[in-house]
Amino acid sequence: MIGERLKELRTAHGLSLRDLASQAGVSATLLSQVERSVTDPSLETMRRLAGVFGESVASLFTATAAPSVWISRPGNRARLIAPMGQVTYERLTAGNGQLEVLRAVLDPGQTSAEEPRGHASTECVYVVAGELIAEIAGVDYTVVGGESVSFDGRLAHRYRNESDKQTEIILSVTPPNP
Repeated sequence: MIGERLKELRTAHGLSLRDLASQAGVSATLLSQVERSVTDPSLETMRRLAGVFGESVASLFTATAAPSVWISRPGNRARLIAPMGQVTYERLTAGNGQLEVLRAVLDPGQTSAEEPRGHASTECVYVVAGELIAEIAGVDYTVVGGESVSFDGRLAHRYRNESDKQTEIILSVTPPNP
């Protein structure tokens, strides 16, 4: 899905793989693999690519003729890799530019990012199982299975699993951050 959309945007802008790679600061080999669905790009790579096209990251998930009903099935979901490769998210929503819902499993000791970061969105994190530390504006909030935390995404934040068991979360972001 991402590969097809990336190729569509690249050709619509009259760019070769090398041109796009140069402008996005990534390798042409990586772009070729993404377009052929051999690999999934990191969230940072997606931000760079979207920036070249003057689009949001969500636009990379939007098909030209987007269906009005979209079913998210395990094994058929786009994956986003958080900065520094800490966490891999599964994208549960179709790319319509209004809402992004992601699922992730954090292993013991894993964090969503090396450093807290903010962006212009509202976030809600629901803990399906386990225990999560939501570090928001320098304050740690413990959120356990069945609980959620919502906040202004402009506040620097990240998520940590400091327990000895996996933590599964559902993360909703609106609008999706670029």
